[in-house]
This record gives sequence, C-alpha cells and structure tokens, in this order.
Amino acid sequence: MSTRSWFSQRLAPWYRAHGRDLPWRRTRDPYRIWLSEVILQQTRVDQGTAYYERFVEQYPTVADLAAAPEGAVMKLWQGLGYYSRARNLMTAARQVVQEHGGTFPSSFPELLKLKGIGDYTAAAIASIVFDRPEAVVDGNVYRVLARVFGIDTPIDSSEGRKAFRELAYSLLDPKSPGDHNQSVMELGATVCLPRNPACEDCPLSSRCIARKEGRIDRLPVKVGKIKVRDRYFHYLIIRSGERVWLHQRTGKDIWRDLYQPPLIETDGAGNKAQVSRSAKDLLGYQPELVALAGPVRHVLSHQVIQARFWNVVDPRRSTMPEGWFLVGPTELKDHAVPRLIERFLESEHGEDLFS
Repeated sequence: MSTRSWFSQRLAPWYRAHGRDLPWRRTRDPYRIWLSEVILQQTRVDQGTAYYERFVEQYPTVADLAAAPEGAVMKLWQGLGYYSRARNLMTAARQVVQEHGGTFPSSFPELLKLKGIGDYTAAAIASIVFDRPEAVVDGNVYRVLARVFGIDTPIDSSEGRKAFRELAYSLLDPKSPGDHNQSVMELGATVCLPRNPACEDCPLSSRCIARKEGRIDRLPVKVGKIKVRDRYFHYLIIRSGERVWLHQRTGKDIWRDLYQPPLIETDGAGNKAQVSRSAKDLLGYQPELVALAGPVRHVLSHQVIQARFWNVVDPRRSTMPEGWFLVGPTELKDHAVPRLIERFLESEHGEDLFS
C-alpha cells in the first residue's frame, strides 16, 4: 500500500456505501465495461445508461458487435456525437474477434493496440476487469487530485499530465485497483463537482488543501483554450409526396457517413437571396424557398452551428444530383442522422413533412 494509504482507506468505505448502482458495475465482462467507458466519454450517466442498455440488448457480446452492419451501429449511436468513436468501436470489436479469438486482452499494452482505446480506457478495463494495477486519469480524477493535494500545475500541460499520472499511481490501492479507480471517479462525478461541490459529504474534506486554502473554485487549472469555429448551415427540405430527399455526408468533416437533407453552407449567416443563388447552382434551376425553421443553434466541442431550414416549393425531381435519394417516414428510422437533424424532425416542422 502507498504511503498515502489514507486516501484509499477513506475512499473505499465511502464508495461501498455511496457508489451508484449502475448496470456496468454489476459485471466483470470486459466487453460491457469497455462499451460503458466509451459511451460515458460522450455523455452523462443518466443518458449514457439508456444507450448502454440498448447496445447490450441488440449486441450482447463483442462478437455480435463485430458482425453488426455499420449503419445499424451508427443508428444506435445517434445523438452521442463524435461518430468516429462508433466506427472505432466496430473496428476494435473486430480486432478482438479476429486477433484474440473473441476474448479481450488483459494487459494494458495489448488493450492499447485496440482501435480507439487510449490510456484512460485501457487502464479502466485492465483494473476493473483484470485487477491490474493501472490508474485511471480522467476529468473527474484531475479535479479530485488537484483539489485534495492543492496542485495548480495546468492539467493540459505535459508537466501536469505527467505529475497527475504519477500521483494517481502513487495513490492506487494495488489490492483493489478497480474499486479504487471507480471510487475516485465517483467522488468527482457526484461530490467534487466542477461547480458547487458538496464538500460536507466528501470523505477527504479534512485533508483537502483546496478547501483549507479557499481555492476550490480555482482548481484544477487549465490554460489551453479551445478555438471555437462558427458555421452556418442551410438545409433544403425537398419533398416528393410523403418522402424527402436525403444524402450521406462524406469526407473528413463532422458527422461523416450520417444522413441529412441537402446542405448549403455560407461563410456568414447568409440570407434568402444568397441561399437561393447557391440552391440554383446545386439544383440546376431556380427554386422557390420558404423559411421553415431557424436559426437553430447547435453546439459541438469545437464548433457552433447556426442552422436554418428552407422548404423548396414545387421541386423538379428530375434534376436531383447523383447520390441523393428519397425516404419516407418508415425508411427514415433506419438512417442515422446528426442530432441537429433529429431535433428538427422531432419538431412540429419535421412532423409536418410527412403529413
């Protein structure tokens, strides 16, 4: 046990008494632990639990996921964002099946070889499933350690990442590494919150340097600022009877392989005249446009999308570009779409499309 054994000695009983009863904590199946970790990198526990349960219901084993059609997996993932992680999920599942006979590797280095698995996920699987002494370091862990030990080294610096990783390993309980890791993450997720932490409920509060020095709101320190890009999307809603035209996104941009209505992107906010001119170039004729919805603000980690939806009146179907196709309300459910489009379809404007 580390010389800082007090840390585990206080956290362990607290976690046994207060840890949330989550479905992935009732199993040692590496596939399900891995699946939960990937999903929870995308969303909160309350929303992530529903995604997790849908995934394990449809694909109960890693072999089932490895054999799944990509479109079906992307549809299940719809709404979580970072769709490259869904593709990595399928690639890693196939690696486990093809290279490891359907059995997850148990060592940290071998887990790192699976597509999309980094230090955090590999440490989580290795410790929780295989009792390997690997320490996890995520946002919750950074926050707990920075506050308890009063560390103001920026967590997004190479010096900070190294220091926090070394500290996390020095605190690790080698006899129960999985429970130890989960207890630190649980404390950060439920008590040591970014804002308004519940210090009175924290088992480490009496040893917390940040609390003693009144620095809780200043830790952890992060110096890097994400540059946010503003983008302006104009979607053309083109109907044919009870069906609408869609196409699949390609390239290396956001939402690759997802489906959407025809899109015009403008440098600035744009106006009807600009969109109309671009629509003429796209469709080969001058369409009549009627504003349908927007602007709708959709925030991504590095981008803010301002979207407008335009109804194309009396479209000429014969001139539609290659790759576009018509879908009705039934077929639409089989196509994964960005959350922005899903929200539009769920709105009163979207509901009117097929009426």
